[in-house]
Amino acid sequence: WYHDNLTRHAAEALLLSNGQDGSYLLRKSNEREDLYSLSVRGKDSVKHFHVEHTGTSFKFGFNEFSSLKELVMHFANQPLIGSETGTLIVLKHPYPRQVEEPSIYESVRVHTAMQTGRTESDLVPNAPSLGTKEGYLVKQGKIVKNWKTRWFTLHRNELKYFKDQTATEPIRALDLTECSAVQFDYSQERVNCFCLVFPLRTYYLCAKTGIEADEWIKILRWKLSQIRKQLEERNATLSS
Repeated sequence: WYHDNLTRHAAEALLLSNGQDGSYLLRKSNEREDLYSLSVRGKDSVKHFHVEHTGTSFKFGFNEFSSLKELVMHFANQPLIGSETGTLIVLKHPYPRQVEEPSIYESVRVHTAMQTGRTESDLVPNAPSLGTKEGYLVKQGKIVKNWKTRWFTLHRNELKYFKDQTATEPIRALDLTECSAVQFDYSQERVNCFCLVFPLRTYYLCAKTGIEADEWIKILRWKLSQIRKQLEERNATLSS
């Protein structure tokens, strides 16, 4: 579960896409040589904690441990901190450096490329079907124009939304092959909003932050570009 030079964004992408509550990994911090970052998933977010290596021990807040194993054992029973959702974060599932699905790392490369502001054409050419994202967004109702928080998951060409993260059945699954556009929306009174345009309805969604809205827009647009590309290739094959 030590991932050496994994970036903060890549750690978040791995834990959100493939981890579960209590999944954690350790990586080098890019702030100082003697610092490590412990990245832990709790509900819909990933928290990052500094761990300082003094040479003889590992300091975490006011606690000091002789080894990383001792630190992990301690926080497997003792919550680290409450997350924004009020959930206590406990170290339950070490995220292994070697994962069975190598394409997961492809999706992280895609995620990281988008985070660094590169264009869609710079992204990994062969899109992984595991290029996923999930998180809470606020959605406007179809008939009554009120706003409700829903848990969204993006997997392959489907964007599903659920009542909350614990729900097993989605309220609806949107087929992105039918979506014509994804863009920021400034028509609502809320901030950080964007919309998905479908033939029969436009869905209005809002994220917590502008960065998060931007991430959703970029990965959704990337999905649409891949769908169009596949369609063009199929049509070219049929016509030849």
